[in-house]
Amino acid sequence: MQELADFQLPPGARRIVVAMSGGVDSSVVAALAARTGVETIGVTLQLYDHGEATKRAGACCAGRDIRDARAVCDRLGIAHYVFDHETSFREQVVDRFADEYLAGRTPIPCVQCNMGPKFTDLFALARDLGADALATGHYVRRVEGEHGAELHRGADPARDQSYFLFATTAAQLDFLRFPLGNLPKPRVREIAAELELLVAAKPDSQDICFVPDGDYAGLVKKLRPQAAQGGEIVDLSGRKLGEHRGIIHYTVGQRRGLEIGGSPEPLYVVRVEAEAQRVVVGPRRALAVAAARLEDMNVLGPLSSALTAKVRSMAKPVPARMLGDRLVFDAPEYGVAPGQAAVLYDGDRVLGGGWIAETEAAMAAA
Repeated sequence: MQELADFQLPPGARRIVVAMSGGVDSSVVAALAARTGVETIGVTLQLYDHGEATKRAGACCAGRDIRDARAVCDRLGIAHYVFDHETSFREQVVDRFADEYLAGRTPIPCVQCNMGPKFTDLFALARDLGADALATGHYVRRVEGEHGAELHRGADPARDQSYFLFATTAAQLDFLRFPLGNLPKPRVREIAAELELLVAAKPDSQDICFVPDGDYAGLVKKLRPQAAQGGEIVDLSGRKLGEHRGIIHYTVGQRRGLEIGGSPEPLYVVRVEAEAQRVVVGPRRALAVAAARLEDMNVLGPLSSALTAKVRSMAKPVPARMLGDRLVFDAPEYGVAPGQAAVLYDGDRVLGGGWIAETEAAMAAA
């Protein structure tokens, strides 16, 4: 299979560790790794206790997923290890998710998971197992550049996951391999079927694995009971328009669920003021953002003046430039929310990114 060339193993490599979630992507990676002839070990991080895991249909690294990963490894004739990382996952991902909502920000738990349990912890495990590389099923590409490994968008735009991996460090890239980066998802399922893997038709897991029913607010209230505190909904001048039942129900750019009337034009959430427990709304033009201050930057390449920036996972990259810690958009950008990530690109190459700490309104918002 041509896909084997994508491992780019270092000379003399003897062992690959594959991060296995129990889904079709990581299972195919394990199968391709095993076909290289290099010793392959599958590793799964258990992120929930067994009792909870069996209740989480569609979740990642849950009870059924662990069983599926083990069954795939058994079929491939490779070793499979499960490591308990429930405490790490809860502290680094779930608790932070709740705290971000309480602070009026819009979190991205998938990035936090990659920064914590999925990469940092897996790296240590892979090193302990004597691996020469850690392979994952992410749809991104690792390209050998003039100055070392580079992170690039996945070839299939519909599956590209580079936004969620912007915090990957240069040192991690040296060790990581992404053999699916040049493949479309249908081809991955074809490979799984050709190899008769039991997960070939298994549905993809949902984006936020620990919120299987999609009720983010309900989870936050369970973890942080004070999140149910109500407050005012006001317009840009501070005039009260209504009341809300907790700021955790609102994110920047939201239109539905405001339950206020009397405005001649549609109203959107412009910002969430956590200390005052206040939701500020305004017309769409008030969402226009000229610049954003970024913090905790991760830089993977030169931040040239010709970069583009992606401020939401589903947004298209737009022309922008970096001035110190400020990301300045060439044209007003909408839906820029504190707590989200701004990921920077030069064409398909990921230059890095940072967390949106605050935004600067465009003139149109005045």
